[in-house]
Amino acid sequence: MTHAMANPLLDADDLPSYAAIRPEHIEPAIDRVLSENRTEIERLLAARTSYTWNHLIQPLEELEDRLNKAWSPVSHLHAVLDSEALRAAYNACLPKLSAYATEVGQHQGLYRAYRQIAEGSEYVRLDAAQRKVIDNALRDFRLSGIALPPDQQARYKHIQQELSQLSARFAENVLDATQGWTKRVTDETQLAGLPESARALARQTAQQRALEGWLLTLELPSYLPVLNYADDCELRRELYEAFCTRASDQGPNAGRWDNGPLMERLLALRHELAQMLGFQDYSEYSLATKMADSPDQVLAFLDGLARRARPQAQRELAELREFARAEFGIGALEAWDIGYYSEKLRQHRYQLSQEELRPYFPVTRVLPGLFAVAEKLFGIAIRLLDGIEVWHPDVRVYEIADSSGQPRGRFYLDLYARPHKRGGAWMDGCLARRVIDGRVRLPAAYLVCNFTPPLGEDPALLTHGEVVTLFHEFGHGLHHLLSKIDYLPVTGIHGVEWDAVELPSQFLENWCWSREALALLAGHYQTGEPLPEALYQRMRAAKTFQAGILMVRQLEFGLFDFRLHREFDPARGGRVLELLDAVRRQVAVIIPPSYNRFPNAFTHIFSGGYAAGYYSYKWAEVLSADAFSAFEENGVFDAPTGARFQRSVLETGGSRPALASFVEFRGREPRIEPLLRANGIKAAA
Repeated sequence: MTHAMANPLLDADDLPSYAAIRPEHIEPAIDRVLSENRTEIERLLAARTSYTWNHLIQPLEELEDRLNKAWSPVSHLHAVLDSEALRAAYNACLPKLSAYATEVGQHQGLYRAYRQIAEGSEYVRLDAAQRKVIDNALRDFRLSGIALPPDQQARYKHIQQELSQLSARFAENVLDATQGWTKRVTDETQLAGLPESARALARQTAQQRALEGWLLTLELPSYLPVLNYADDCELRRELYEAFCTRASDQGPNAGRWDNGPLMERLLALRHELAQMLGFQDYSEYSLATKMADSPDQVLAFLDGLARRARPQAQRELAELREFARAEFGIGALEAWDIGYYSEKLRQHRYQLSQEELRPYFPVTRVLPGLFAVAEKLFGIAIRLLDGIEVWHPDVRVYEIADSSGQPRGRFYLDLYARPHKRGGAWMDGCLARRVIDGRVRLPAAYLVCNFTPPLGEDPALLTHGEVVTLFHEFGHGLHHLLSKIDYLPVTGIHGVEWDAVELPSQFLENWCWSREALALLAGHYQTGEPLPEALYQRMRAAKTFQAGILMVRQLEFGLFDFRLHREFDPARGGRVLELLDAVRRQVAVIIPPSYNRFPNAFTHIFSGGYAAGYYSYKWAEVLSADAFSAFEENGVFDAPTGARFQRSVLETGGSRPALASFVEFRGREPRIEPLLRANGIKAAA
């Protein structure tokens, strides 16, 4: 076994030592931590017959923290710097970690000890956050099968191990399928209509691979400009087909990296797990850790939004069809035409394109602007840290300090798309806030995006949509980093109900549309000229452009996910495409071609923790729109309102129910009207 001092995953006192981590460190480190944790759990339980917070729960938290510190950098590298050797080591550890989590969750001695504390006199003397830790733990014991007979506990353990492996394989297949297709273009006339930034990226991508001409990929900074701007209909169709058939039995790589069988197996195992624990189905099991009370409540919420949004979406699509017919002589709009003619209509109606905005959002202006917005709202200061090890030269590390100069946390920022990096954008915890030996250990977070990288000598120029994404992930980051809760299971984003965890992220997006905030974060990359008022007004006017179409698309995803887990029938299988068709008939206005295999790359629900929870985005949007309405009433940079949001929501983490945090901030329960208003949708059903 690798000696502890030689293994950077075992001896990191603070932030991970990325330069030193090698694939061969991974399995020995995890084996050692799991072995030592198991021994220490038994020692703690044997040391006494009467248990207390200080003698049991706090030491257990230290064990959990040690495992997190060893595994977090591994999991992170698997997402941002994948390699065959790293992937093999990562996958070798998944069943071991799953087995350990199940053992802890089914440990009768631990369960009895937690119950003893919960039922004893100490419980009432603990603070509210400590009681929440204990209550959550008892809930999680039940969800881990503590009450099952031994044979079913063994089956539960096996299911969890297989689920973790299948989820990882699903995501890897999507990554491999995304990177397994490219299109080389040698005739520049094929790229007619593409913005200069997209052409430059395609040329740079080709040069990086020692190719002549231009190289198009399925990564979003390459794919989306083709769908939205390429005049060549056949080029759009070719990329659309390659993208929407990734990891499936269709398209140019049909049968390679096919996630179809994995989806069926994941659904079957989730259903079996839920029923084993006494739930009717996986959707019911999923809600045990969410705000929503019942599957019926979730479906009624989604159906109600769909009833309001679909008529508007139908009007928007009719307008688009009429525009394409009248202006371009297009008789029928295909799926690969929607983005292209929508962009033409946006330009026609508002004289605005995302590309026209891009020069005003250089990352060199957006980042300081984002930090200035956060400073004004929450009284914090953000500064660049030098000399901290990172996994790629593009990555930067920052520190957040409060108004008195006290550090509150640090975060890594990894902004640009590149090979071997998972697509999308996300925030994840690196370290959680804890008190160790009487001192606060500061939290740390990863903020990851996949934006168009800098081209040539110019800074990276972001679309406004990318600016919104950056604000979204930074909102998650603030939730994790500004926490004042010192207990690992409920600090930061830990312990927050899944359908409320998007509240701070969606909330912060609103400042991307505020004139006062844009003055801080928008300026022409060559001249520094602020965003012109006329351009801002056109941007505001276009804010709800096709909002109905966008909303029903999100509702389609949410309903499909929830019904998939609600209606699974072991005798008939997942009926994935059949159910998706039924949902589309109910809510969608755009029906894609029959070869579309969107579910095969739906990583959120098959490998990202959103199973029977994708509705959370819309659920939390109700909370975030209503929370922002307090700033609409008091001023977008009203300091007392910002301080109240920080105190009520960001600093409390998962130490109490999210609804209690929202009510403390807003003075009442959430209302749906601000969300409908923000999307230009009439409130009446």
